[in-house]
Amino acid sequence: MKISILYITSILLLSLTMLLGCQSRAKKVENAEDKVQDAKKDLADSKKDLYQIRLDTISNYVQFKIEAEKLIIVQEKNIADFKASLKSEKKEMNADYDKKLLALENKNNELKKKLADYKDEGQDKWNGFKNEFNHDMNELGKAFKDLTVENIE
Repeated sequence: MKISILYITSILLLSLTMLLGCQSRAKKVENAEDKVQDAKKDLADSKKDLYQIRLDTISNYVQFKIEAEKLIIVQEKNIADFKASLKSEKKEMNADYDKKLLALENKNNELKKKLADYKDEGQDKWNGFKNEFNHDMNELGKAFKDLTVENIE
């Protein structure tokens, strides 16, 4: 008798555990729909964040491009002014400076083309492009400064 009571109690507990542990189909569907809605909301938030990041990158690029174009124009003007000042100096000196000025003009034009041809390829590539472009602009400015200092001496 003790064994049959123990046996019946075990079966009842096992059955009760199984019934309580299982969810109804309606509950499972409801949970799945909630998860889908949460995923859709997360996706919409991510898209909005990505859109904002792209806008920020575009505005940074436009601002950088405007500033870089101003620097390029200043460099072009400086080179033209220097050429004009060389016209009054000796001919043999002009040949050397003409070569150097031509190299500076070419570098300036390369930078202008590089800026115009840049395409948006992500934040990492943008930072690399910006750093390289700034370095090249600084080198061009130093080269021009060195050239004008040589002329003054």
